[in-house]
Amino acid sequence: FKSTPYKSKDNPATHFTIQIAPEDCTGCTLCTTVCPAKSKTDPNHKALDMAPQPPIRIAESTNFEYFLTLPDPDRTRLGTTMKDIQFNPPLIEFSGACTACGETPYIKLLTQLFGDRLYIANATGCSSIYGGNLPTTPYTTNAQGRGPAWANSLFEDNAEFGYGIRIAVDDRTTEARNLLQALKDQLPQPNLATTLLDNPQKTEAQIAQQRQDLTTLQNQLQQLATPTATRLLEHAQYLVKKTVWIIGGDGWAYDIGYGGLDHVLATGANVKILVLDTEVYSNTGGQASKSTPTGAIAKFAAGGKRAPKKDLAGIAMQYGNVYVARVALGARDAQTLTALREAEAYDGPALIIAYSHCIAHGFDLNAGLAHQEQAVKSGYWPLLRYNPELTTQGKNPLKLDSGKPTTDVGDFMSTETRFKSLERTNPTLAEALKNAARQQAQAIYQKYDYLSKASTAETLQQQTPPPAV
Repeated sequence: FKSTPYKSKDNPATHFTIQIAPEDCTGCTLCTTVCPAKSKTDPNHKALDMAPQPPIRIAESTNFEYFLTLPDPDRTRLGTTMKDIQFNPPLIEFSGACTACGETPYIKLLTQLFGDRLYIANATGCSSIYGGNLPTTPYTTNAQGRGPAWANSLFEDNAEFGYGIRIAVDDRTTEARNLLQALKDQLPQPNLATTLLDNPQKTEAQIAQQRQDLTTLQNQLQQLATPTATRLLEHAQYLVKKTVWIIGGDGWAYDIGYGGLDHVLATGANVKILVLDTEVYSNTGGQASKSTPTGAIAKFAAGGKRAPKKDLAGIAMQYGNVYVARVALGARDAQTLTALREAEAYDGPALIIAYSHCIAHGFDLNAGLAHQEQAVKSGYWPLLRYNPELTTQGKNPLKLDSGKPTTDVGDFMSTETRFKSLERTNPTLAEALKNAARQQAQAIYQKYDYLSKASTAETLQQQTPPPAV
C-alpha cells in the first residue's frame, strides 16, 4: 500500500502517515473500498490507495522498521468504540486465509479484545487450516510476550474439547486461589493476597492491576521457597482471568458437532462459542449444510436447497440461560463489538453466530462488507442479542438490533452466484424458492420482533429456565 500523509485539522503543520506492511497485503482491495477518507480535489484518491508493491517496499522499508519500534498504546486508557479497539495490536497475522475472507475479521477483533488471556478450541475447518498451518501459526504475542493459546480438535467433539479446557482452567484457578489463601499470612505484604483474591477483573484497568500484583506475588513466592510457595508459582498465572472461546464453522456448529455444542450449552459452563457462519462447508468444497439457506446451490443441493436454514440462535435461546447473538461486522460493527464484550462478561455459556461472506458465495469479495449490509437490510440476516442477565432486572432479554427489512431478499440473492446459478438452469424453481426465502425472512423477523416487544411478564414466563434442583 501507498503511505499517504494526512494533515491534522487542528494543526495543519502536523502530518500523520498511514503505513501498511506490504507483506500483509493480499491484494483484496477491501480496505481501499471501505476507506471513508476521500480527497476533496480528486474523488478517485483516498487515504489508502492500491499501488504496486516492489518500489514501495524499497522506499518505505525504513519507515516501516521505525513503525515496528513504536510502543503499543496503554489498553487501560483506550475508549470502548470500534475505532479505539483498533489501536490494540491484533494477535493473528499472515493467516493464509482466502483473500478478503469474511471469517478472519471476527477472530482478529477477538484477539484485539481478549487475545493476551485467550484460550481457543478450534474445530476442524477453514479456521483450523489458516489458524494452524503448521509448522507456522498466525497467532502471535504482544510486546509483553502474551498471546492466545490455540489448539485444534475434530468436527464432532470440538465443543466438548473446549469445555474440557474450561474445566482445566477453572480447576487450576481454584487451586491457585486456595494456595494463596493458605499462604496469606506468610507473605511479606499480608494485604497482597486479599487484593488479588478480591479483584473483580471486569475492566482493562483491573486486569492490568491484577497482573502487576501477580508479578509482586511471584517475586515474594520465590523468596519464600517453601513447597506450598513452589506449588503456587506453578499455578499463579491462573489468578488472572482467562477466557475460553470455542470456534468453528457452520458445518461443525449446525451439523457434525451440533450434538456436542448443544451439550456444552446445556452444562451452563462459562464457555464462549463463536460460529463463523458461511452457510456452506467452505473448507471441503462447498457442500450444503443445515445453515445453507433456501434456494442456494451447493454440493448435494445442485438443484437448489429446498429446506429452510436452521435457526440455531432460536434453539439456543430456549435454554433461557445462554447468551445468544447474531452479528454481521459489515452491517453493524458496533453491534458486533458489543455482543463480543457482553458474551465475554456473561458468567455462563454464550453463543455468537457471525455472518461470514465466503468465496463459495460467488461474488467479488472486496464487496464483502457491502453484501453483509444488504443481507441485514433485506431481513436475510437479522441482528439480535439475547442477554439472560436482563431478566434479573425485570427486562426483556431479547433485543432486535436490526430494523424492519427495507429491501427485497430476492434482490440480495440475485447478487450472488450461489443463488443466480439456479436462475439460469431452472428459472421457475429459482423464483419459487426465492419467494419461499422471502416468506421465511418475513416470518423470522416477525417472530423476533414479537419476542423483543413482549411484556416482561410474558418474557419471564416463556424464556426463564426452571430453577435447578
